[in-house]
Amino acid sequence: METTKRLIGILRPKLKQGLLLWLEGFREACCLHRVVFLCSRSRMLLVRTGQCFLLNGFIFLGSILVLKSVVIPTLLWILPNQCSEVSSQGPCSFDSVSKLYSSLRLGLVQLFYVFWFYPLYIFSFILSTIWYNDIAKYGFAAMGKNGHDILEPSSQNEVKTTENTALKDKPAGLGGVMIGIGEQVYSILLLTFFFLEVYATGFIPHIGKALNFVLLSWMYAYYCFEYKWNLSEVALDRRLDFFESNWAFFAGFGNILFQLELMPLSV
Repeated sequence: METTKRLIGILRPKLKQGLLLWLEGFREACCLHRVVFLCSRSRMLLVRTGQCFLLNGFIFLGSILVLKSVVIPTLLWILPNQCSEVSSQGPCSFDSVSKLYSSLRLGLVQLFYVFWFYPLYIFSFILSTIWYNDIAKYGFAAMGKNGHDILEPSSQNEVKTTENTALKDKPAGLGGVMIGIGEQVYSILLLTFFFLEVYATGFIPHIGKALNFVLLSWMYAYYCFEYKWNLSEVALDRRLDFFESNWAFFAGFGNILFQLELMPLSV
C-alpha cells in the first residue's frame, strides 16, 4: 500500500502536467483566428489559402457529394437492386437481372473513380503539397512582420523554452547542404516507418483503434510543425528531442487535425 501511494503521489503531478499540455495543444490547434491575422498581412498567403479551399473543399469534396448524392441514387433508380422496385405484382423472378444491374452499377461507379475521382485525388495531392509549402513560407514571413507576441502560439512556458533552444547552426557550404539532404531523407523514412506502425496498430484487438488514433494525432502534429522547423532551420535531432519532451502537447494539437481529416470520409 505504501508503495502504491508513493507511486500515485509521483504520477499525479506528471499526469496533471500532461493533461494541461494536451489541453494547451488542443486549444492551440483551434486558434483559427491567426489565419485571419496572417492573411491580412500577406496577400499571397490569402491567395494560396483560398486556392486550397477551392480545390480541396469545393472541387474534391464536391465530387464526393456528387457521387453519393447524385450518381449513386441515379444508378439505383435506373438499375434497381430490389424486385419490389420493378414489379409489385406476382412472384419475383428478377434475381438474374438484379445481379446484372448490381454488376453494372458497380462497374459504372468504378469508372467514375478511375476517370474522375482518382485522377482528381492525385492532382489535388500534388498541387496541395506545393501550395502547402507556399502557405508555410508566406505564413512564416508574415509572422515576422509585426513580432511574435500576437501570432506565436501562447503555449506553456516550458514548451516555448524548449523550442527556443532547439535551434542549431549548420555548417556552411557543401557540408551544410549534405546534412540538410540527409535530414530530409531521414525524416521521410522516419514518417514512412511511423505510418506503417500506425497501419499495423489498427489490427490490434480492442486497443488497436485507440492506439491508431493517438499515433495519427502525433503524426499530423509533427507534419504541421515540420514546415516551421524547416524554415527555421532546426536540426532534426533537436526536432525529435523537442517532440518527445512535449508529446502531450502534440497529441492534443494533432487531435483536432485528425478529426478534420476524417470529416471528408464521413460525408
